[in-house]
Amino acid sequence: MLSRISSTVGLLLLALALTLPVLALLASWSQFDAAAREVLAEMSRTVLPDYTFTSLVLCLSVALGVAVVGMATASAVTLFDFPGRRVFEWALLLPLAMPAYVVAYAYTDFLQFSGPLQVWMRESFGLRGRVFPEIRNTPGAVWVFTFSLYPYVYLLARTALTERAAQLMEAARLLGAPLSRRIREVALPLARPAVAAGVALALMETLADYGVASYFGIQTFTAGIYKAWLAMDMPLAAAQLATMLLALVALLLWLERRAQQRMRFASLRGQRAGSADAQPVRLSAGRSVLAWLACALPILFGFVLPVLFMLRPLIGGWEELPWTSFVQWAGNSVRLATISAAAATALALVLAFAVRTRPGALTRGVVQLAGLGYAVPGAVIVVGLLLPVGWAQKAFPDGSIGYWVTATVLGIVWAYLVRFTAVALQSVQSGYARVPASLDDSARMLGTTGAALALRVHWPLLRRTTAAAALLVFVDVMKELPATLVLRPFNSDTLAVVAYQLARDERLGEAALPALTLVLVGLVPVIMLSRTLRQR
Repeated sequence: MLSRISSTVGLLLLALALTLPVLALLASWSQFDAAAREVLAEMSRTVLPDYTFTSLVLCLSVALGVAVVGMATASAVTLFDFPGRRVFEWALLLPLAMPAYVVAYAYTDFLQFSGPLQVWMRESFGLRGRVFPEIRNTPGAVWVFTFSLYPYVYLLARTALTERAAQLMEAARLLGAPLSRRIREVALPLARPAVAAGVALALMETLADYGVASYFGIQTFTAGIYKAWLAMDMPLAAAQLATMLLALVALLLWLERRAQQRMRFASLRGQRAGSADAQPVRLSAGRSVLAWLACALPILFGFVLPVLFMLRPLIGGWEELPWTSFVQWAGNSVRLATISAAAATALALVLAFAVRTRPGALTRGVVQLAGLGYAVPGAVIVVGLLLPVGWAQKAFPDGSIGYWVTATVLGIVWAYLVRFTAVALQSVQSGYARVPASLDDSARMLGTTGAALALRVHWPLLRRTTAAAALLVFVDVMKELPATLVLRPFNSDTLAVVAYQLARDERLGEAALPALTLVLVGLVPVIMLSRTLRQR
């Protein structure tokens, strides 16, 4: 009885810790007085229309871009057969390794007025002034986000089409439907829920971004939150903007969950996926070129060119690179990522084990709250954590809670756990799904329960899944920028923060080293994912 009470209290405390940022934002509206009303009215007259219009235009444009690119590439590698298709199946995932802000730095360095391309064109052709338009604007951000985030749509659409599209398109062909009609009336409706879910995920990443918006000078909600808090010292305005951003993300999350619920496809029994009547359509030479270009261009724009653009200043200034500082930055990143990955994985194991052994309403509710954390933008988490700290400092001026949250790793690790416990939890739960429940019954009959059950029965079967969960959290923490930028302890700059600061100061040559290091780290889960997709 005592153990059950203690576990219930522990789950309630965990739920409070993981939902504190959202609860703090909601609680801030309880202080809505005349001053708060005046701040909101002033924002409505000045910055709020710009934030809303820019975010809306950005989201609509990115949604269209990732839907077209993701669906086109998924259809090409799933429905058709052409030279290089097997390579494109995994190569189309490579932009997942590129943080969007790194892509923004790379294109800016190469295409800006003083960049190598415009300088060469002016010297070669005697041109004057700017040759290309400025890239640091909303259309440039749409380009960056489209080719950085289309793999979300590609992955889900490819999964949907692989389930059943080849068989249904073959049946439509036998009924006399031409290829264009088969694609229009069979493949596209089949993949529509997957495309909607992928677009929602891409838009959540777009709204949560700070690096691209800040570097390009775009007036989005995330950039406005940091400006209100850090530049204008108006926590109330930051809380109001964060609440609006959270409402937009909640709408996108609802749309994504609704689309996921519609992604149910019946599989054919007694028929192998590779049977002759379910093979992809073999394309002619001319159409193969079009399919090859449709797959190669997103890889070129989203991965190959940004890497090449960052390698140029890196190689050119190799002797002047701050290697000593780089070791310190990398050490800070690895330290924070290791601590956060270990803590998030441990929480995921505890929650997954609790659901496995005591699947009550409380346990399921805490797990659902932890699973929603990944959708909360880093800017919202920052405001949601710092608001209670400010309230506590006012109530207890001599207290040290502000020190522990802002001057130690406690605050930043807390933010990481709120955001990335969901990543570890999803991986651990997928591992538990492959462990038969009969093993638990057999262990209980032999007298093994509680922690002994987890250590002696579950852990040997979950080691690989747990390692994968820790690795995914490690990589996500390494690339995280918004929360790290504000909550990192003094003199603890990470690779992501340094890359942003150097690029903001137009020192793109020095920013190339930490940026490319983040790309190399991001390649690890991409390689794991591509290997998983190639397994039958």
